[in-house]
Amino acid sequence: MQIPGFKTIEEIERHFGVEISGEEKKKLKKVIEKHPMFIPDYYASLINWSDPNDPVKQIIFPSLDELDLSGSYDTSGEKENTVLTGLQHKYRETVLLLVTNRCAGYCRHCFRKRMVGIPTNETVKLFDRAVEYIKEHPEITNVLISGGDPLVLPTDVIEYFLSELSKIEHLKFIRFGSRVPVFYPMRIYEDSKLLEVFSRYSRPERRVYLVTHFNHPREVTPEARRAVDSLIRSGVPVSNQTVLLKGVNDDPDVLATLMKEITSAGVIPYYVFQCRPVKRVKTHFQVPLKRGYEIVEGAKQRLDGHAKRFRYIMSHKTGKIEIVGIIGNEIYLKYHQAKNPKKVGKLFKRLLTPDAGWFDDLKPVEERAVAV
Repeated sequence: MQIPGFKTIEEIERHFGVEISGEEKKKLKKVIEKHPMFIPDYYASLINWSDPNDPVKQIIFPSLDELDLSGSYDTSGEKENTVLTGLQHKYRETVLLLVTNRCAGYCRHCFRKRMVGIPTNETVKLFDRAVEYIKEHPEITNVLISGGDPLVLPTDVIEYFLSELSKIEHLKFIRFGSRVPVFYPMRIYEDSKLLEVFSRYSRPERRVYLVTHFNHPREVTPEARRAVDSLIRSGVPVSNQTVLLKGVNDDPDVLATLMKEITSAGVIPYYVFQCRPVKRVKTHFQVPLKRGYEIVEGAKQRLDGHAKRFRYIMSHKTGKIEIVGIIGNEIYLKYHQAKNPKKVGKLFKRLLTPDAGWFDDLKPVEERAVAV
């Protein structure tokens, strides 16, 4: 499907009266050559283009900070968990399918910058073979269809995915990961066939879920609420994964407001992710863990039980590590999910330095005793 929007700096300048200096424009074009820009026209209308620090703009408009190459393009070990092209099997019960490299808009903090919006060999080539793999592994209870964004694909393709996966008896539910409700919500509520497909396959005995990605309260528009409502009325529960982002939502009031707004819209707060140390992302967006914990807990103090159901998580190559608490210079962690199932639920601690932003920056507590 075609989503109207902006692909070049010049289009933004003409449409919104933005002036960008020649030198900055030259550098931004280098960024875009490596990682394309696409801003849906609907989403662009949410931005205050006269404010250089507009938080919604930070999410979608390229930055000179993207020239910084510190970090990794695969922070969660996706390559090592790929068992078929486009199929990852990291956690025993879950299979991840990457079905496209396209999105409704290109987030500048994307942890799959290595493949999204550019030619890639990482997406599913033979969906039928992926289905056979799932059939051969009865321990798999759910499938996450992601990319890219699967909802930019034609509705007939989405229907095919659901029809084939729904034939597998040991699957308990199917998930779609999509930012379409945020970037271009009318794709959902204007497509009656899509809603009919969801309604047909999301049944009491096996639900279809949609996991979306609201990062800032201004994204929770009447149009986004309508898209969420359309999904819920079609039997599709909607949950949300927020990324903690410097300059976007790294403030307890902003994060709390976001959670209140999505909860009022019927979206279940699911995760707040620590921003991963991705190349061209880390220095721009990542908040230190100590500060991140303070922001998250500050937000929770402002929220009721329903709005603070989310967990503060690092999606590490070894698993999803929950940040449980900080006492002094020690951070307490727990494996919420793990590549090694024996680690699930394991509680442990590490030494925390003020600038540590990722699990790999933390040192085992035992090292302190050795140093002394």
